Amino acid sequence: MNITNNTRSISIVGCGWYGLEMAKNLLALGHFVKGSTTTAAKLLPMAEAGIKPYLLNFGADTKLVSGDFFDADILIICIPPKRNEEELLQYPDKINKIAALAAAHRLKNVIFISATSVYGDIKKTVTELSPTVPKTLSGKQVLKAENLLSTNPNFNTTILRFSGLVGPGRHPGRFFAGKMNIPNGKAPLNLIHLQDCIELTLLIIKLEAFGYTFNAAAPDHPQKQVFYTAAAKALNLDEPQFIDELKEWKIISSIQVPKLLNYKYKTNDWMNWLQES
Repeated sequence: MNITNNTRSISIVGCGWYGLEMAKNLLALGHFVKGSTTTAAKLLPMAEAGIKPYLLNFGADTKLVSGDFFDADILIICIPPKRNEEELLQYPDKINKIAALAAAHRLKNVIFISATSVYGDIKKTVTELSPTVPKTLSGKQVLKAENLLSTNPNFNTTILRFSGLVGPGRHPGRFFAGKMNIPNGKAPLNLIHLQDCIELTLLIIKLEAFGYTFNAAAPDHPQKQVFYTAAAKALNLDEPQFIDELKEWKIISSIQVPKLLNYKYKTNDWMNWLQES
């Protein structure tokens, strides 16, 4: 993507799988990028990539010295909740701590990387206008975090809800390879490639689309059993065995992405992507 726009100072909380790639793309466009990590070993590689690195942990028992990290034009928060219950329950508190620091530094624009799990599997197509009724603890905690940010009057928050993430290091052929009796084989899938995650975020920044909610999922929704079987075969792994049934499901769609961003997904045919990847 060739985007030319004014140079901004952008801080990224969580330079992991998405955050690090996001930082590299922003640097390539001439932005000044600060990035945080909780792992000391990542500081040097981040610095070598041109990112100003910070070792920050927003846990409840952590004394935080953030320095000038929150002195920025835009803050991107991309720290997904951990899987264990104790850390899941602490997740909104982490986001609240980040929000307080952002407000204290008079930061005006925030992008929060959320998840489509906030909708729950309600057996219909959902858009940004659909009610959020999460059924998992993770979905419930992410929704709490969304609300903490979107109701904060000190800055404008854009919520970017990613579907299932696919890309380098996350080939779907490994997700279910060799597993048996996997339920809900006929369910439609909601996926998005890392490249589309990056480009959507860049467009939000370029167009200054702050204060909105965006669903992010490719428009192709193949059947779970068909796609993951083909994905395992593409890597020469043992094929998974699914139960041929349709239980809970949802299809993620978007009103806001075509309306406000006019974005067309680079990966929009998953079976074709498997053949080419």
